[in-house]
Amino acid sequence: MLLALIGGALIGLSASLYWSLNRKIAGISGILGGALFLRGRERWVRVLFLLGLFGSGLGFARFTNRVPAPDLPLLALAFAGLLVGFGTRMSGGCTSGHGVCGLSRRSPRSFVAVLTFMVTAGVTVFVVRHLLKLWVPT
Repeated sequence: MLLALIGGALIGLSASLYWSLNRKIAGISGILGGALFLRGRERWVRVLFLLGLFGSGLGFARFTNRVPAPDLPLLALAFAGLLVGFGTRMSGGCTSGHGVCGLSRRSPRSFVAVLTFMVTAGVTVFVVRHLLKLWVPT
C-alpha cells in the first residue's frame, strides 16, 4: 500500500512538473507520438520523459527486488496493446492524459473518457475471468 501511495504521488508530481515546465499535458500516448515524429528540442523533452518512465521501472525492480511479470502470453499482450493504441486514438488521449491530467483540470471530455475506460475494463475482466475462464490469477 505504501508503494502505491508513493507511486501515485510521484505520478502527480511528474505530471505537474511536465505541465509547469512545458505547458503540455503528460499524456503518454501523445508524448510517445511526439518522440517518434517530432524534431528538435520538443522531441528530446519527450524522449527524456519516456526514459524517465523506463528508468523508474528499473529503479523499482532494483530497490524492491520485484520484477513485475505478466501472467498472459506475449501474443495476447501484443494484441491488447494494439487495442489500447486504437482506443487511445479514438478517445483523443490515454488513461494518463485523461485520468491524471484531464480529471485534475475538471475536463468533462476526460470524465467521460475515464468512465468509459473503467466500465470497459470491468466488463473485460469479468468476461475474461468468469465467462471465458481464460485467466485466473495465481
